[in-house]
Amino acid sequence: MRTRTAWAILVLVVVVTVIVITLMRFNLTALQEPGSLETFVANRATRFIIHRASRQGLPPRPADTKASVASGGTSYSSECGMCHGNDGRTQTPTGRWMYPRAADLTSAQVQSYSDQELFWIVQNGIRFTGMPAFGQVETGDHIWNLVNYVRTLPGALGNQSRLSSERLEKQMPERKEK
Repeated sequence: MRTRTAWAILVLVVVVTVIVITLMRFNLTALQEPGSLETFVANRATRFIIHRASRQGLPPRPADTKASVASGGTSYSSECGMCHGNDGRTQTPTGRWMYPRAADLTSAQVQSYSDQELFWIVQNGIRFTGMPAFGQVETGDHIWNLVNYVRTLPGALGNQSRLSSERLEKQMPERKEK
C-alpha cells in the first residue's frame, strides 16, 4: 500500500515538474511566429468552429453578381485593404505586425473556405485576431459584396479575376444578371 502511494506521489511530482517547466518556457509574445503544432491546432480549431457556426441562417446573396463584385471592390479598399493589402496578399505595416498576421486572401487556405464561411468570418470577426466583426455596422448585402470580391482577387488560387467571376456565375446560375 505504501509503495503505491509513494509511486503515485512520485508520478504526480514528475507531472507537475514537467508542467511547470513547460509553462516557464511558454511565451505569449506576438513577435515570434508560433510553432508548427500551435499553428496546426489553432487552424484546425478555427476552421471547425467557423464551419459549424456558418451553417446557421445567413441572408440571401445579392441577385446581381457583377454589381456585387464591383461594389465589394470599392468597399474592400477602405475596409480590408489597410490590413490585407489592396491585392489581398501584400501585407501592409498594420497587417504585418498583427498576430496572427493578416491572412493572404488569395491563398489556398482562405479560398478553400465556403462562401458561407467567408460571410460568417466578415460578419462576426475572429476573436483573438485582428479580424474585426462587421455584422453590426454593415448590411448582409454589403458583406456578400465583400465575399464576392474576395473570390475575384487576382491570383486567388492561381486564377485571374475573370475566371473567378465566371466561377461565381456558375455557382449561382439562378442569380445571373437580368
